[in-house]
Amino acid sequence: MSATPATTTRLERILGSVERVGNKLPDPALLFVLLLAITLGISALLSMVSFDAIDPRSGEALQVVNLLGGSQLTGFTGDMVTIFTSFHPLGVVLVAMLGIGVAEHVGFINAGLRALLSVTSRGLLTPMLIVVALLSHLAVDAGYVLVIPLGGVIFYAAGRHPLAGIAAAFAGVSGGFSASFVPVVLDAQLAGITQEAGRLLDADLSVNPLVNYYFTTASSLLIILVGWWLTDRVIEPRLLHANTVVDGDMSDMPKFEQPTAAERRGLRAALLTLVLGLVLLLLTAWPAGSAWRAPSGALAATDAPIMRSIVSLIFLLFLLPSIAYGIAAGTVKSHRDVVQGMVKAMNTMSYYLVLVFFMALFIAAFNRSNLGVLLALEGGAALKALGLPVAVTLLGVVFLTCFINLFIGSATAKWALLGPVFVPMLMQLNIDPATTQAAYRVGDSSTNIITPLMPYFPLVVVFCQRYVKSSGIGTVVALMLPYSITFLLCWSVLLVIWLLLGLPMGVAG
Repeated sequence: MSATPATTTRLERILGSVERVGNKLPDPALLFVLLLAITLGISALLSMVSFDAIDPRSGEALQVVNLLGGSQLTGFTGDMVTIFTSFHPLGVVLVAMLGIGVAEHVGFINAGLRALLSVTSRGLLTPMLIVVALLSHLAVDAGYVLVIPLGGVIFYAAGRHPLAGIAAAFAGVSGGFSASFVPVVLDAQLAGITQEAGRLLDADLSVNPLVNYYFTTASSLLIILVGWWLTDRVIEPRLLHANTVVDGDMSDMPKFEQPTAAERRGLRAALLTLVLGLVLLLLTAWPAGSAWRAPSGALAATDAPIMRSIVSLIFLLFLLPSIAYGIAAGTVKSHRDVVQGMVKAMNTMSYYLVLVFFMALFIAAFNRSNLGVLLALEGGAALKALGLPVAVTLLGVVFLTCFINLFIGSATAKWALLGPVFVPMLMQLNIDPATTQAAYRVGDSSTNIITPLMPYFPLVVVFCQRYVKSSGIGTVVALMLPYSITFLLCWSVLLVIWLLLGLPMGVAG
């Protein structure tokens, strides 16, 4: 299973070049400023061009919006503060980090990980981490701020390279975003769009949220095995061969040693608090008339309060056990220790706040210009015009989605644009909507981890800088490129094999 030395050396040279070139790019904050300026200029130029593409959102001919026009420009500057404060990842990251910061400051994470490492084989850390990363899809975006940094902490505590842990976790959380062996919110979101798109040809079409369940379950196994092999045989050896030195401040990082008696006492108190919290949540959510449920009575619906409270619940389920741990272990003497943990966590987020400000402005401008819609619709029309065989057409959907994913991050936003194009088009080729949706999900996941335009990408750069100060965009892209390419190729092969064998994608009806 191991690569030959020549292949490994060649790969290391390629990835080393990617890292060097990527790290020579401007600071990410300036990069987003430049992208914003380019978007403004292109929107002005293309606003003078008429396009035949029909915008599925309005049913009218697509028109690129000139962001340099007077009303658009003044509207954009007037909305600048709101654009920043309403940027979805910002609140997710900061609220979750408040709870995680306390857990780290009082020693809860440190002791908990060392206890975990004492019963987990060092060689099984990678698959365990990827499994946890896949399970984090239940909590929507929380895996980015919870699992990815813990990947670095776990690997460092076990004497392994922390960037390899971050890479494995990032691959599972984002590169395997559509791989899941439990139903997640994304299943329902995509199914709803697929159903509406398919009803353009079949008014009675019904798409079950679990219509891809069998395929995504098999995909989970694929992501775990491929991610495990890449991390242990490619990514970590390259980091060691390249002498990527861990030069961050490691003074508060856990070391691989047995927890002390005080720490074990704290862990028992924390575990009891966590169990009580989860039981309370279960008891209040279980009744049919629970306030946690959506108006329809569903717990997993997008509009269910419990789904909208995931990040808040993570904050509380870290904060309360951490306080219990600190009191029992003696690391919390007063409320000031708790507040200090939150302050310390926010101090580490200062660079991320700067990045998010400029990223939010760029993404807002790109969305307002309609350039992303144009890219998606013209690409779909070109694919349809080629008239390729079924399997090749599906791969075309995968690779076109991969490309568009470099510019438009939201899975549901992209599918809202591409679904009305792809689903009816492939239905005419006797390809059912479930298969088309599965092809989209493969392409949507694979390139998440190599595009700096993905909203959480700068956060991963910040996590890497904690261990290796010189880390930049190029560092993360070089780390994740092997995952991206291998996931794309292996996942596409799985999709084609699934199609050729005639296996059901999921639960029908």
